[in-house]
Amino acid sequence: MVSVTRKIHLIATEESGDRLGSALMRELKSRFGDDVVFSGVGGSSMAREGLQSLFPIEQLSIIGIAAVVKKLPSILKLIARATDDVLRTKPDVLVIIDSPDFTQRVAKRVRKRDASIPIVNYVSPTVWAWRPGRAKAMRAYVDHLLALLPFEPEAHRRLGGPPCTYVGHPLIEQIDSLRPNADEQARRDGKPPVLLVLPGSRRGEIRHHMETFGAALDLLRKRGGEFELILPTMPHLVDGITTALKSWPVQPRVVIGEAEKRAAFRIAHAAFAKSGTVTLELALAGVPMVTAYKAGKIEARIIRRFVTSSSVILANLVIGENVIPEFIQEDCTPEKLAASLQDVLADTPMRHRQVEAMARLDDIMGVGHASPSRQAAEVVENYAKHLGK
Repeated sequence: MVSVTRKIHLIATEESGDRLGSALMRELKSRFGDDVVFSGVGGSSMAREGLQSLFPIEQLSIIGIAAVVKKLPSILKLIARATDDVLRTKPDVLVIIDSPDFTQRVAKRVRKRDASIPIVNYVSPTVWAWRPGRAKAMRAYVDHLLALLPFEPEAHRRLGGPPCTYVGHPLIEQIDSLRPNADEQARRDGKPPVLLVLPGSRRGEIRHHMETFGAALDLLRKRGGEFELILPTMPHLVDGITTALKSWPVQPRVVIGEAEKRAAFRIAHAAFAKSGTVTLELALAGVPMVTAYKAGKIEARIIRRFVTSSSVILANLVIGENVIPEFIQEDCTPEKLAASLQDVLADTPMRHRQVEAMARLDDIMGVGHASPSRQAAEVVENYAKHLGK
């Protein structure tokens, strides 16, 4: 029997997409063995799996509207380069991974110039939160969507989007690192309670949140709140965090790096977090929380105009119930935050409601089933074997 070499082209331009891409590549290699060739764009994780990236993804590490406008010509050139590379390679399947502002522009151009190349989109754009018309538009250039969140296939069906399969969030493969052993559970239940503070993972988020977060924690302490405060962060954010903490009356213990963050999650009694993926991470760890979000004036106007979801808290959306309090923009005040933190630290109905809801997440997200990368690879393999050339 003559073996057939499958050509898989992947495009990921951010670190999170690079991690998804590398896991998918590993799974595809386990299925195809030496009969698979990868090409495209990716970062260091995908490089370790054998991808020679067309260009360094750091060229797309652009923050802020002004920076994007300034670099728009170079971004458009990279989109054109990536498109030409797909057409030159003529893969059995093109997999675009997250970063829709870049990857979907490539997909549109590829589909227009060669409609025979199947296109799989790994990570759904947030059509369920804002700009829902994108779902229907994607049918023209995306053959299949791989969703990280369990409610997304139904959202795309309702909105007229492409076929969509829930493959699972990568966090469900990391459950053991999020949940406490017996000793850690004892500390989680002990006194004083450990309170995590998570003001954001980007410099702009930290700038918007640190003053308000510090004032809220000061109020909480003045009202008699007893807690051990831990602030997990990443190495590239330490300087900004350290500077901002100089004005805080209540000083946290700062822990640095992913492993230290997960260790803090395992002993945490409650958390005070900026909205984002971290809310789902905390929920899977079983940590009740209070969430907040403050943005600049332009971003706030965009959010008010376009966001259509019932909550901006990812954990609430996955649970299907607004159990986690959220304080957005004008509601993000020290007084309101401190009062809610008192509730989540104490033995209250609000805390119990969160704990009960979080206990349902394993069933909702399919924890214990096939891994996300394995389920994603099944779809990609189907296109490469049966729909590719």
